[in-house]
Amino acid sequence: MNADAMNIFKFLRKKHTSALAVPPLEKRPRHIAFIMDGNGRWAQKRSLPRSAGHAAGTEALREIIKACDEFKIEVMSIYAFSTENWNRPQEEVSALMKLITKYFVSEIDELHEKGVKIKILGELEKFPEEQRLALEKAMEKTKDNKGLKLNIALNYGGRAEIVRAAKAISGKCVSGEMDVDKIDYDALSNEMYTSGDPDVDLLIRTSGDKRLSNFLLWQTWYAEIIFNPVFWPDYNRAELIKDLNEYAARDRRFGRVKTK
Repeated sequence: MNADAMNIFKFLRKKHTSALAVPPLEKRPRHIAFIMDGNGRWAQKRSLPRSAGHAAGTEALREIIKACDEFKIEVMSIYAFSTENWNRPQEEVSALMKLITKYFVSEIDELHEKGVKIKILGELEKFPEEQRLALEKAMEKTKDNKGLKLNIALNYGGRAEIVRAAKAISGKCVSGEMDVDKIDYDALSNEMYTSGDPDVDLLIRTSGDKRLSNFLLWQTWYAEIIFNPVFWPDYNRAELIKDLNEYAARDRRFGRVKTK
């Protein structure tokens, strides 16, 4: 996407406002997870290369991070690149790798100033050195920040994460560090990438598709799910406020029967 097209895109996004107020703090989720879907289809609809859709998606991400920080959301988790995404066309994968580097180089200082703490969920070993070093630098620079926790899932798969946790628990049992009778939900949660974070309260997937796509399978066990039909590049502050209001209106019973 060239500079002129990007400026037009930013202008159009700013025109969208919400008539809804943000729900009170006690009605907001502590942890929101986003499956940022629809970048490619957004671009194809405009006769643009898929890489342009991913570039536009970073503009949406920038706005939503700022909104979550402003709305006092404790944790924001995003699905940026799955273990299955390596199977996409090489041109698209290469563009995504460049975009990762560009994003962290351009945004890390502002995120750090706002107190955002970045955590990468996933195995980084497969990434090219340039991207891996940029990710490690971002985590190191922000590790002591106390603001919004931004979890970025890269080369991530939910089932692989659970297997990884099971192996870690098994190793502790074999070494005698843990007794098998002590294995419980908390023990497994402590071995997840998201250890220390609250479970996901609200999962939002854009673009209209209705599936989890192997994202945070353990952490979303009782999450409320909203399938927002807009493509991710069109997801903005107004859409987020709308989804937060839908979440606030829901009755979360966690398997219990509602009592008067």
